[in-house]
Amino acid sequence: MGIILLVIIVVIVLAVVGMYNGLVRLKNRVEEAWSDIDVQLKRRHDLIPNLIATVKGYAAHEKEVFEKVTAARTAAISAGSTGDKVQAENMLSGALKSLFAVAEAYPDLKANQNFLELQRELTDTEDKIMASRRFYNGNVRDFNTKLQVFPTNLMASTLGFTAREFFEAAEGEKENVKVEF
Repeated sequence: MGIILLVIIVVIVLAVVGMYNGLVRLKNRVEEAWSDIDVQLKRRHDLIPNLIATVKGYAAHEKEVFEKVTAARTAAISAGSTGDKVQAENMLSGALKSLFAVAEAYPDLKANQNFLELQRELTDTEDKIMASRRFYNGNVRDFNTKLQVFPTNLMASTLGFTAREFFEAAEGEKENVKVEF
């Protein structure tokens, strides 16, 4: 009888250790994926001042657009939580669309080599951000699923694990935007 009880206890302990290790592994993947997004967002934040400076030379009277982009960039850089960061980045994406819309009115700017290179780099960065978002959301899906399935769901909150938020696009980003240069 004592041996059976010992075997049962060992099996339960091994199951809990296995669940815990699996959750830690998935949590680390989510954090790694978020770090990838952060790297791409920093790259975008670093490109924006150069883009603004280039456009400013051609469209000096568009002060409101520049202020909006600068304020959105500052909010994105200083955002703390995942939810705040997502909201701030979506606001920044909208502000950048306004900046590119202003650029359409200036043919010399559209032909400027610096502007074209910055636009290309920003487009490349946006593509990398989208890929990083997909990677992050896939890892969040796996982590949240693991938290919700039996028997892990019985132990997850006890072990200190909580569900993560997806990095979702803003409503405006879900629509196709046509901007021509």
